[in-house]
Amino acid sequence: MRSATVTRNTKETQIAGKLCIEGRGRYEIHTGVRFLDHMLELFTRHGGFDLTLDAHGDLDVDQHHIVEDVGIVLGQLFAKALSDRRGINRAGYFVMPMDETLAVVALDLSGRPALVYRDRVRVRYVGDLQAELLEDFFGGFVNHASANLHVKVIEGRSNHHKVEAIFKCFARALKYACATDKSLRGQLPSTKGLL
Repeated sequence: MRSATVTRNTKETQIAGKLCIEGRGRYEIHTGVRFLDHMLELFTRHGGFDLTLDAHGDLDVDQHHIVEDVGIVLGQLFAKALSDRRGINRAGYFVMPMDETLAVVALDLSGRPALVYRDRVRVRYVGDLQAELLEDFFGGFVNHASANLHVKVIEGRSNHHKVEAIFKCFARALKYACATDKSLRGQLPSTKGLL
């Protein structure tokens, strides 16, 4: 079972996280931003991961530090749980319809962080979450998971559906990328010999 525990304490946030990649979609998530909790809960369920996340911080100032730092911790959890990444598929993608919305996520656990993010959200808040901070969340993830991530909403009217489709897509693409392939057992998924 690939699992990890991470604690990140700064002057702005205190976050403790625990991840099991081969989970059952169980979660206990508290960030202080309820819509972010909801997105991480459905991410966990759709990815089949087990995730515990307890985050506290300076929400009286702004949501930025909590949202970005939760992304950082999530990236650290996956990086630690995947270790040297031997035997994994490495890349994954998913296309998710969410009613009138269609989102696409493609991901490569390549060892090189990069993010291309287009969510087409045109409101300041989705639920209680500052919508512009979603890009910071995913930026924190890619920089600490050492992954490339492309996120694009193709169609959509409801801003809630756009964000929800992204997190469901992200979960399913990541689940496939993390999955092991028996024929690749022990092999590093790169011709370079290093990720």
